[in-house]
Formats: sequence, structure tokens, C-alpha cells
Amino acid sequence: MDIRRLPERETASWDAFVTGSNNGTIFHSQRFLSYHPKTRFINHHCMVKEKGALIAVFPAIEHGDTIISHRGASYGGLVVKHAIGIHTVCLAVEHLVAYFRSHGYKKIIATQTPLIYFQDPHQYVDFAFAKHGFTYLKREVTAVIPITSAEPLPAFHADARRSTRKAQREGVFVQLTDEYETFYTILKNNLGMRHNVTPTHTLTELLKLQKLFPQEILLFGAYIDHTMIGGVVVFVTNPQTILAFYISHDNEYQHYRPINLLFHEILRWGYRKGFKYLDLGTFTLNMEPNWGLGRFKENHNAHGYLRDTFQLTL
Repeated sequence: MDIRRLPERETASWDAFVTGSNNGTIFHSQRFLSYHPKTRFINHHCMVKEKGALIAVFPAIEHGDTIISHRGASYGGLVVKHAIGIHTVCLAVEHLVAYFRSHGYKKIIATQTPLIYFQDPHQYVDFAFAKHGFTYLKREVTAVIPITSAEPLPAFHADARRSTRKAQREGVFVQLTDEYETFYTILKNNLGMRHNVTPTHTLTELLKLQKLFPQEILLFGAYIDHTMIGGVVVFVTNPQTILAFYISHDNEYQHYRPINLLFHEILRWGYRKGFKYLDLGTFTLNMEPNWGLGRFKENHNAHGYLRDTFQLTL
């Protein structure tokens, strides 16, 4: 087994592997990671080959003497091919650890994709990490709605059903839109007022990403007449799962319940497109739950899955 740092000439083969892998997502692709300015991170992406064949990839950056997989994306960790066995996964992790240790690094931190992103679910990577000495740095909970029906409303809890129907009665409608600037203003105002934070991406970065991924980054807007009152930016992460990356509404129109209707319509769209899960994102931060946010997401039939970050001192 051979560990090689990704040569620039092989980015296309990396992305082809991620697309055809078991648990790869948009966040693991070089096309996505390349949107970061070249001066932001020192990349140290690794390819794992067995007898010359690519079997796994590990996107990562250097941060001093620490390897982080990946600071510039929702997920990193080990991306593996389909039909890989537990022995091969364990050997891949063993070789990765030996590689980084031999290059003088002192720690590895990796946020692994949750189970819902595996097209053929298994937890061999988690086992291999534990076997080779990794421990949990943190375990966040992400809220996931299974997409099982063309009409998701019966699975919503009573409060969410009432709010969705209220939005429909009030004339709110949802459509795909390219009004990113309007939505970004709503998002920025909402985050600033509620949490005193700014969005993960600048508007320029979001527009750049959407241009890079016109079919995978989509904006669903909720409208009254011609006025956007809320929206959700959805990332088509892989053939299995879609992720609601940004969710926000205009507080002046909150009584119209646009978010409830947005979830309803995105689930209907996801069913038509053949997706299995809608990931609404975490409702914990450094393992501290936001109980109200958790209840709101659970009211839409969301269930908690772990988003684990592992660490190893070398």
C-alpha cells in the first residue's frame, strides 16, 4: 500500500474517484476545495493506492504540526471505494498514520462523513480510527430527514403540519431561484441579529461556488407575491444525500412560516430526484445542544446522526 501526496496533475483522477466512491461528497472534491484562495491553507491531500490502484483519498491541510481533514469543508476524513473490506480500511489508516508520523507531524484531526452519506453503509473507517488510537475530539449531532414519500406532510409533527398548511393558505410559494444577493441579505441580517455571527461564506465566495457547481448548489426561495421572505441553499452532496447548508427567513415575515413550507417543498423535490436523506445540519456546537433548534428540526421528522471529529496524537 502506498500513500502519495496529491500531485496537481492528478486532481481530475481524485475527483473522479470521489464521484464514484462510497462516501465521497462535494466537500471532498478538488473542484470544491479549490475555491479557497491559495494563501488560505497549505494543502496536504493524500491518495491511498494498493497495487497501483486508488482505493481511498484523504483531503487535508497543514496547520503547524497538525494535519486537519479538513478545515475548509464540512467533512473530510477518509473517502473509500465501494466494496472495500475492513482489513483494507485498517491498513489504509495504519499507513496514513505512519506517513504523517514519518513526516514529523504531531497530531491528526479528521471530521468523518456521517453514515447517511455512505451509499453502502458501514463503519469500517470509525473502527479503523479507533483501532489505531484515534479518540473523539467531539461528536456533534446533525438532524436528518429520511426522504421516503412524495408527500412528507403526514410524517411532520402536528406543529410543523399546522405551520406548513398556514404558509400554503397565506399564499406562500416556493421555487428555485438565482436571487442569491437577496437571500444573502436575509441570511446576514438574521445571523447577525440572532447570533451575532456572519455566514461561513462571503457573498462572493457563495456565488463563486454556485458558478463552480451550478447543478449541485441550489437556492430554494419562499415568496409572497414577488417578495422573497425566506430561503434555503441546498448542496447536492452526493447521489444519496442533500444538505440544507443555509436556512434563513426575513423576521418581518416569520408569521407566514416560510421555513416549514421550504422544508416540505425541498423534501418533495428530493423525492422526485431520488435522494434518500435531507441533512438539515447540526443543532449542537462543541457538543452543546440548542434544544429549541433541535425540537424545530425534529418536528419535521428529523432524526439525529453523529458527525464525529477524531483526533490522534502522533
